Amino acid sequence: MEKNSNFFVIADSSKCIGCKVCEVACFTVHNENNNVAATVGTVTIPIIPRLNVIKGEGFAVPVQCRHCEDAPCANVCPVRAIKQENNTIVVDEKSCIGCKTCLMACPVGAIDLLPQYDNGKEMLQLNLKQEGENGLEEIAKSIAYKCDLCKESDKPACVNACPQKALSLVTVAEEKKARNKAAALSLLQTSKYYK
Repeated sequence: MEKNSNFFVIADSSKCIGCKVCEVACFTVHNENNNVAATVGTVTIPIIPRLNVIKGEGFAVPVQCRHCEDAPCANVCPVRAIKQENNTIVVDEKSCIGCKTCLMACPVGAIDLLPQYDNGKEMLQLNLKQEGENGLEEIAKSIAYKCDLCKESDKPACVNACPQKALSLVTVAEEKKARNKAAALSLLQTSKYYK
């Protein structure tokens, strides 16, 4: 019996214009509990998307989690905060201890360790303090952030928001089938038997 492959978002760099609308859509969806409506001048916490648009000379492309079947991030997590659910790899943010092992294990650099927010305020580490200007100070809680394919929605916000339609949700099987079909049509068109 064949196991279903995980879903993931793939980007077409020839269509991406680097506008970062996908980043804002991602941030907005994942911060509804922080009363965030991504409108200019209303956001009071840092915009932390779960994907990052990388720009280079002549190209732009979002980088995000590939939801690996044998996910290195999940394999190294000492508290099992990263796991597979419904053909996706997700982080249980309440269990994450911010140890950075997943960040080091990710082969595509799709995991960030960032402060956790709740109701618009930075959450603090329990029983952990560091020396600061005013003596011992609380430390902000950092957790692993990565794409979860907007697990509460039927389609990722980044895919819906992209004005160039550069992003699409795929599975390996669907992508392989589409590429096989394109290759077959290409061969057929160049074949001497096609005429």
